Amino acid sequence: MNTNRKAVFVRLEKRFREAYGDCRGLRFFTAPGRTELAGNHTDHNNGKVLAAAIDLELVAVAQPCLGVIDLLSSGWEQPFKVQLDDLGPNRAETGRPEALLRGVAAGFQKRGHRIGGFRACVESNVPQGSGLSSSAAFEILAGNILNSLYNDGQVDAVQLAVIGREAENNHYGKPCGLMDQISCSLGGIVNIDFLHPYQPHIRQLKLDWEAKGWILCIVDTKGRHGDLTSDYAAIPAEMNLVAQCFGHEVLRNVEPNQFWAGIAGLRTRVGDRAVLRAIHFFEENQRVDDMVNAIETGDFDTYLNLVSTSGHSSAEFLQNVVPMGAVKEQAILLGLALTRKFLQGEGACRVHGGGFAGTIQAYVPLEVFTKYAKTIAAVFGPDSIHTLTVRTERAGETFL
Repeated sequence: MNTNRKAVFVRLEKRFREAYGDCRGLRFFTAPGRTELAGNHTDHNNGKVLAAAIDLELVAVAQPCLGVIDLLSSGWEQPFKVQLDDLGPNRAETGRPEALLRGVAAGFQKRGHRIGGFRACVESNVPQGSGLSSSAAFEILAGNILNSLYNDGQVDAVQLAVIGREAENNHYGKPCGLMDQISCSLGGIVNIDFLHPYQPHIRQLKLDWEAKGWILCIVDTKGRHGDLTSDYAAIPAEMNLVAQCFGHEVLRNVEPNQFWAGIAGLRTRVGDRAVLRAIHFFEENQRVDDMVNAIETGDFDTYLNLVSTSGHSSAEFLQNVVPMGAVKEQAILLGLALTRKFLQGEGACRVHGGGFAGTIQAYVPLEVFTKYAKTIAAVFGPDSIHTLTVRTERAGETFL
């Protein structure tokens, strides 16, 4: 165990003792955040993605108890409490951590797995709203606590991811795909094909960009999130409308050649933005394959070129860099413009994750990273940049 994590566990154990008194039977858990490398907004239409678990993580100490989940999280004054005798969606909890806890427990119960209460103290260094999947990491953390305390660890990592996604969709109220949860659950770099969404094909890959002289980072552009659920929800909804024109529910089941041949008619039926978002889907799917091939052949220049192309596609076709109606605040687009000017054709950058507000991702040459960080900090603040390292360790219980 690394020294920093051990120090966090010591701190959490002290907090647990202060909050609950009895520390007997205390168990230790971690779950990482994730960064999306390619496949922006394709998973919800059964597409292909490339993602990596990162060294920013949620850490918890937990102890079984009866009938209730009682969780103290750093940054929140009051504990999150969920009674286990009613696990249906609670509208009052929409968008709150209690909804995720309730949804994960409901997912276990639905599948016939054992559930039970627990007390826990949690600490996170995954920035909320950063696009690094703090919510998915929280779901995977809760799932692993229930898995270890009550199911002898028998629920596999992919099923934990599926349970987490259901919690986020049905209880939390966010229409996400499954990429975040799988990446947080499995660790490492993963290429996921969602052709069969509940039995996805997963390949684990290795890529050490630092050894090649590059730093991967995200920039928090500090854009105000507000209520962007409708912006996020419109993307899969419009892709689905295009698919329905061909008799399918999702774009993955539409033949690309049939789509390209039908664009003239699609414009009048679903509008140009839906068509452009479908173009992004088909081209991004192929890009993921090409990026996987570049990783496997060691062609990092091609890999970076594809990252840049993915970024342009998200901005121009997917259109998830500016919230609907935003005029004065376009922080992500500004972050991309500043990064491209700084890199002068080297490296790569793209919108990160869901988009509209939050973060961009950049590959910056190691020798100029300090200068880049200063350039970004002058605009977005000294705490706006986070370097990312791949975490190969799976989420789950760990031992001191």
